[in-house]
Amino acid sequence: MKHLLPYFKKYKWLSILAPAFKMLEACFDLTVPLIVAGIIDKGIAEHNKEYIISRFLLLLLMALLGLLSSFTAQFFAAKAAIGTATGLRHQLMEKIQSLSFSQRDKIGKSTLITRLTSDINLVQNGLNIFLRLFMRSPFIVFGATVLAFTVNRDLALIFVGIIIILFIIVFSIMHITNPMHKDVQKKLDSVTAITKENLSGVRVIRAFSRQEKQKESFCKANDKLLSSQLKVGNFSALLNPLTYVTVNAAIILVLWFGAEKSDSGAVLSGDIVALINYIGQILIELVKLATLITLIARSIASMSRVGQILDEESTITFGNVTSGDINSPIITFENVSLTYEGAGAPSLSSLSFDIIKGETVGIIGSTGSGKSSLAHLITRFYDATEGEIKLMGENLKNWDKSALRKKISIVPQKPLLFSGTIRSNLLWGNGNADDNELWDALERAQAKAFVKEKKNALDEKVEQGGANFSGGQKQRLTIARALLSKADILIFDDSASALDFATEAALRKAVKTLPGDVTTFIISQRTSSIAHADKILVLEDGCLVGTGTHSSLLENCTVYREIHESQFKKEAE
Repeated sequence: MKHLLPYFKKYKWLSILAPAFKMLEACFDLTVPLIVAGIIDKGIAEHNKEYIISRFLLLLLMALLGLLSSFTAQFFAAKAAIGTATGLRHQLMEKIQSLSFSQRDKIGKSTLITRLTSDINLVQNGLNIFLRLFMRSPFIVFGATVLAFTVNRDLALIFVGIIIILFIIVFSIMHITNPMHKDVQKKLDSVTAITKENLSGVRVIRAFSRQEKQKESFCKANDKLLSSQLKVGNFSALLNPLTYVTVNAAIILVLWFGAEKSDSGAVLSGDIVALINYIGQILIELVKLATLITLIARSIASMSRVGQILDEESTITFGNVTSGDINSPIITFENVSLTYEGAGAPSLSSLSFDIIKGETVGIIGSTGSGKSSLAHLITRFYDATEGEIKLMGENLKNWDKSALRKKISIVPQKPLLFSGTIRSNLLWGNGNADDNELWDALERAQAKAFVKEKKNALDEKVEQGGANFSGGQKQRLTIARALLSKADILIFDDSASALDFATEAALRKAVKTLPGDVTTFIISQRTSSIAHADKILVLEDGCLVGTGTHSSLLENCTVYREIHESQFKKEAE
């Protein structure tokens, strides 16, 4: 609750007004049985039409005022609940952004999605109904009991017994179902994970005709979720029949003993009707209270899950260094190793090398050799588990976050575009860039031609993930975005894999002519893409097995020579 209260306090007055208007509505509801009793005992019994009409008009007025009170209360409650949930969702999103990649990998994307959507929605719904009912329902239950004593003390004793029994029923079921709601949310995480996996990999699934297998996998997870929901639903379903049986038994007792007292003249007929009305009100409010308790239980479970993420402390912290020694190597690795969370073996082992400012560095190796992992360490998406990485002579961990991000720009292995326009996507690299800078970056990235062909040019619409562009077009747009950042270090993580040789060669030439001493890392599986590099790092099973130029590695590095010869043979064929 410590995470919820700061946002809830912003709506303090709405949170007071919502239950206050509900209490006003409850007062009108509690008065109705007494007015009805008066109509029966005085109006109907004494044939007093004026009294009946006046009381009837009073009932209409009370109904109208009660309706207005209810609408007002629900408006205030909804505004407070939605505002609080919005603030909580923003805080959770900020927290997720601050977590390290290792933490996100450990928690899981599906779990984070469920926290941001389903869990916070449950918190919002629970808060909304809490503000509307947490005072109204108990007030009517106890108010109806008190007023029943003013009608007839002996018959009102039945109310005391019914309330005790009903409270035992409600809280027993709540105690049983609370842990079940947490289990339901965990099952929902699994369904979300499989759904996300199927949607993101739909092309692969269809290519290998694995639709039925994936359906089966989804159905298994969905059946587990269904089973958990049915289990908690079965226990919750006991609430209504048990409460109705208890309340109807109370009505029978009131009629039984009330009839005897009515025959003797000790109780009027209107009083018996009033008592039965109060029992009906108690039933309705206890059912509402049970619903409230169930929703609150689910909300607490969901808030607990959200709180687990908000309490997570980021394992990556930044310093305040904004500049380094210009005479030092721009990147230094000293016995660096990396082991991913939950992985048995290290992905990188004891890497040591220096990169001089302005060098073009090629990184090559077989699939799974750790090429992208090395890039993730330079950008500090992950922290090295052993060793030290330096940027311009300063430990990477001591750098200010903003300064570090300005120094390094990366083109990811999988190109990612956001929904919007070409212009809005490019401006991620530099928010202050003008049209001339945008076109210059597009020209260097070999994307100017196809962007100009678009009807709206820079303002051409981009669908989510860049679905309306080809793989090569997306790669070139992401390269242009990186070039706009004008960073000191550019990392191309196999970002030209969808380009033909001529386009890739033109791209390399354009990048080489960038103003300033830009240090470029080119990660590739093709030796032809990095043959021009000043220095090439050869990785094999996470180890650095060769360092040098293209020609020296062909002579001295077996792994590099084998990669080159295998590709040369394929090209010759």
